[in-house]
Amino acid sequence: MAVTFNHTIIAAKDRNESARFHRELLELPEAPSWGLFTNVQLSDGVLLQFAEPPVEIQMQHYAFLVDDELFDRAYRRLCERGIEHWADPQMRRPGEINNEHGGRGVYFKDPAGHAIELITRPYL
Repeated sequence: MAVTFNHTIIAAKDRNESARFHRELLELPEAPSWGLFTNVQLSDGVLLQFAEPPVEIQMQHYAFLVDDELFDRAYRRLCERGIEHWADPQMRRPGEINNEHGGRGVYFKDPAGHAIELITRPYL
């Protein structure tokens, strides 16, 4: 069997709010949830499991590869909601997107403060 990525747990202040944010932004359907997890399933089957750990949340980075049409819609939603965003991970180019790696990209933070990146072309 080839190695594939199956799931990860993402720390959240409010697991339902974080899951809803990602579902709405990435246009994903609701997924079954259980126990401590509110789940979001990506189109390739990868499961994002949002949980509320009893510790201080440290920022993590999550990057999503999306097609050009979804990028346009997601970027429009970010702007309509007034979500601060940047063209670079250092957050030096606010309110912009980038055109690197032959595509487009944008960085912003989710409700838990994680650094989220949307790109339209893979780096490799």
